[in-house]
Amino acid sequence: MAFVNNVMIIRRDLLTRLSELYKEDSLYEMVDRIPLEISQRIKNNERCCKHKTRAVVKYKIMAIMGFGLEDEVDELDTLRHYAQLVMAKKKNTEHILSVVHEACDACVKANYIVTNLCKGCVAQPCINNCPKNAVGRTATGQAVINSSACINCGICKNLCPYHSIVYVPIPCEESCPVGAIKKNSDGLEEIDFKKCILCGKCVNSCPFGSIMEATEIFQVMPLLKAHQPIKAIIAPAIFGQFKTKPGAIIKALRKLGFSDVIEVASGARETTLHEAAELKHKIEEGQPFMTTSCCPAWVAAVDKHLPEMKPYVSETPTPMGFTARRCKEKDPNVPVVFIGPCIAKRREGLLDPNVDYVMTFEELGCLMNGWGVGLSEGEDDEIDANIDLPSRRYCLSGGVANAVNLELGSSFVTKAVNGFDKKQLKILSVYAKTKKTDGSQMIEVMSCEGGCIAGPSSYEFPKDAQKNFPWNM
Repeated sequence: MAFVNNVMIIRRDLLTRLSELYKEDSLYEMVDRIPLEISQRIKNNERCCKHKTRAVVKYKIMAIMGFGLEDEVDELDTLRHYAQLVMAKKKNTEHILSVVHEACDACVKANYIVTNLCKGCVAQPCINNCPKNAVGRTATGQAVINSSACINCGICKNLCPYHSIVYVPIPCEESCPVGAIKKNSDGLEEIDFKKCILCGKCVNSCPFGSIMEATEIFQVMPLLKAHQPIKAIIAPAIFGQFKTKPGAIIKALRKLGFSDVIEVASGARETTLHEAAELKHKIEEGQPFMTTSCCPAWVAAVDKHLPEMKPYVSETPTPMGFTARRCKEKDPNVPVVFIGPCIAKRREGLLDPNVDYVMTFEELGCLMNGWGVGLSEGEDDEIDANIDLPSRRYCLSGGVANAVNLELGSSFVTKAVNGFDKKQLKILSVYAKTKKTDGSQMIEVMSCEGGCIAGPSSYEFPKDAQKNFPWNM
């Protein structure tokens, strides 16, 4: 999210209010009033009427709790009902992302539309060259596109002499690097989870906030409130999320109720050592290059879409994996909560037996607001003095490759893919198929432009997070 907008404000309003109600022991009694509260605040920005707005908010809250529309057996089920169900869950294992169809109904059905610049010319190249006969004429002679027949080839747009046919993007589809989100037969977007890599790009690109991320704060809050032992392992990017000293952030986490706070950057050192040894070994054996394995969206993209790249992806665990393992070895019965900026980390957390729950920076910020935990100044000795600078910079684009290369004496040619898209994935696929690169031997691949500090579930805007981060490259 690069700028303030109502979608972001409403999502954070919902998370904050849900956290606040739980803290006040009034979640069950008051949760059904949230749609009324929100609709009153946004009454000048309603799509249809207050009833539609309230329905949209209700389904967004359901999605936050981890329930999709298919879980609604009875339309009369209240949010209290779903709150009771989510509080009984030990873990949110499904619906990491959901499309709230009540909110998803404003995008065009076809990407190409005819504007009023159309002159109804005699040549009519748009009509004569359409491969599906999807372009016709109105009674006034202007061209019109039949959206149900249009295949979005763009031939009509390219041939129009008056440039009267324009391409209208569907933001979520445009943003997805793997084509995992498409309209169904009813014209509503659906996520194909066989293709989805949980990069989160669609979440922040949807102008109507119809794609929602499920949370696990309902599993974490009871542990915090009961003052039970619970460990927070925090991603390095957290120190760019709040305009304060690093020690103040750790202090705030302890105020929330975390009994221990461990920096994931401490596990980054182990990742560096293992990836350095692995890279050296593979290059010596004749493999032309190796990519990093720290970005779970990249690993998922390889698993689902680029099988030819699998031999070239590092097998080294992520810093989260190393840190969580160390926590469980020390205290096997104490829950471990990873806190980071990434939706794809939710899937990694589900697959890692050492990670009990995953929270995002956005959820953390909303939880702090809802529970009234401020960022009073904390001493910098709160942070781990044993963590080296390259490990702290893992969250920045180029940080992983730089740390590995420094470990090897800067003897390898490195490259950072700073946020991948459809084009970058094609280039990487060519590297794997041809077994040749542009000379790079170590390729760091990050889904988010800027690195993890610009993750889709960050609390601060990427540019500001870069400025706030105390260990910039």
